[in-house]
Amino acid sequence: MKITVVGAGAVGASCAEYIAIKNFASEVVLVDIKENYAEGKAMDLMQTASLNSFDTKITGSTNDYSLTKNSTVAVITSGIPRKPGMSREELIGINAGIVKNVSQNLIKFSPNVIIIIVSNPMDTMSYLAHKVTNLPKNRIIGMGGALDSARFKYRLSESLDSPSSDISALVIGGHSDKGMVPLTRIATRNSINVSNFLTKEKLEEIKQATKVGGATLTSMLGTSAWYAPGAAVSSIVQSICCDQKKMFPCSVLLEGEYNLTDLSIGVPVILGKNGVEEIIELELDDLEKANLIESSEGVKKTNNILNEMNLF
Repeated sequence: MKITVVGAGAVGASCAEYIAIKNFASEVVLVDIKENYAEGKAMDLMQTASLNSFDTKITGSTNDYSLTKNSTVAVITSGIPRKPGMSREELIGINAGIVKNVSQNLIKFSPNVIIIIVSNPMDTMSYLAHKVTNLPKNRIIGMGGALDSARFKYRLSESLDSPSSDISALVIGGHSDKGMVPLTRIATRNSINVSNFLTKEKLEEIKQATKVGGATLTSMLGTSAWYAPGAAVSSIVQSICCDQKKMFPCSVLLEGEYNLTDLSIGVPVILGKNGVEEIIELELDDLEKANLIESSEGVKKTNNILNEMNLF
């Protein structure tokens, strides 16, 4: 089973590393536009194989998509990362053209591929991938909700002084500082609602900290985070490749679900060998519904920029 990761920067390399260490793929192909960069990253990672006890082969390619032929899953991390003070939406001008080109190159050599979008603004890039590839909706998946939910669980576990494995929590909505909808109402610690342990004020603080989780790290690191995004992608890829049918919030094309249509946005889905096996429609309260609608309007506003760019 071959997995392709396009973009050999920090997120792409971390993703490739986590996939290799989990040992479920026969090969990971790293692709980058920079001469010898992916090849160098692949060589460096392969020199950890005996130390980390994995058998996955990692190869690198400078923009040669023929090496990605017959990939089961492809991950697109290409594009410019966020800098301090930047919103994800500001990246659209450069990243849209990159995502269009990469998506079309991938399906040229792997017509049955399932594509996972990491490039920002992620919901809009997922929508763009649908438009330029015409792939079935189950085969284009935006990663953001899985990452946002991991950050939500981290904040909850930190406040509860508990291991993250005790926490069950979801973030839906757009993958943006304003668009995320952390569902504090249904978050639990070992099936007990977290409101039994944390005050309303503390839960609101956690919610806001989750929404700016990426921006917080960008201000600290000077660029986008990479370990958690890479881990989130690897978990999604594993669920698909191993047909685990795990549930993750992911950005998927909605056609009436949640009373939303013609946009990609984060909602819970079941991921298996066919990509998105099922979209889960949660019973949201009035505030959560309003927040999701507001988030969708923000995503649509960003999507409208694509129309001005004549990309499809």
